[in-house]
Amino acid sequence: MEEVPHGCPGADSAQAGRGASCQGCPNQQLCASGAGAALDPAVEEIKEKIRTVKHKVLVFSGKGGVGKSTFSAHLAHGLAEDENTRVALLDIDICGPSIPKITGLEGEQVHQSGSGWSPVYVEDNLEVTSVGFLGPKKNGMIQQFLRDVDWGDIDYLIVDTPPSTSIEHLSVVQYLAAAQIDGAVIITTPQEVSLQDVRKEISFCHKVKLPIIGVVENMSTFVCPKCKKESQMFPPTTGGAEAMCQDLNVPLLGKVCDKGQSFFVEAPDSPATKAYKSIIQRTQEFCGSHQSNNKNHVNS
Repeated sequence: MEEVPHGCPGADSAQAGRGASCQGCPNQQLCASGAGAALDPAVEEIKEKIRTVKHKVLVFSGKGGVGKSTFSAHLAHGLAEDENTRVALLDIDICGPSIPKITGLEGEQVHQSGSGWSPVYVEDNLEVTSVGFLGPKKNGMIQQFLRDVDWGDIDYLIVDTPPSTSIEHLSVVQYLAAAQIDGAVIITTPQEVSLQDVRKEISFCHKVKLPIIGVVENMSTFVCPKCKKESQMFPPTTGGAEAMCQDLNVPLLGKVCDKGQSFFVEAPDSPATKAYKSIIQRTQEFCGSHQSNNKNHVNS
């Protein structure tokens, strides 16, 4: 998986393919030719296809193994707790699509219909589409999923992306730009080795003008199910996500602990469930205010 170079000026910049940071990038010639700045016809097709999707939320992480996919599944399940809210979970993590396992959909496949690919349903109001349903047929997968899936009327589209600031991140941001992404939630763990990559992720978001809903610190603490004592799993030697967010002026949505199960079902009264509900509420509020700002911008 190709990394977006640190300091990338962006495909639509006058320095595209010519800047110092472009040296050695596999896309240097494409960007320098100006072709990278040309509008991909798929952008308008995708905009039309997902016009029935109200809110689009991307879930990022700097590193793999920090619980990004589990968080994505919890966020989707939590939003779908309201039976009047329709939610779609899109898994484009080509590094290791784990959403089918987390949601109990291993072995399922997407099916072609007259209106496009049909998602797999977990609940009546929660649908899932994953690269894991496709087997080896992954070429052009991001574009295909966004353009060819029959999304229907959706309140929230949660996109579980690959870890790191990859070409896949750039693709999904570019394809969804015309359809207006609400923002990104970035997942980290408390230790500095994870925070270093999250800082790059935050820089990437600023560079492509992608709003940051906030950061979630996963694997923050462990609460013993017997004695209820709380212990730190990974001591935050440099202050953890809280200090990083203060330094970078980015919201900290909350701290949770990932145990690979649905807290809403397994432990509805646990501290983790309360933390998730707070994060979900703040995400909904952000999306609501983002939608209002977009309407005001259009009317002004």
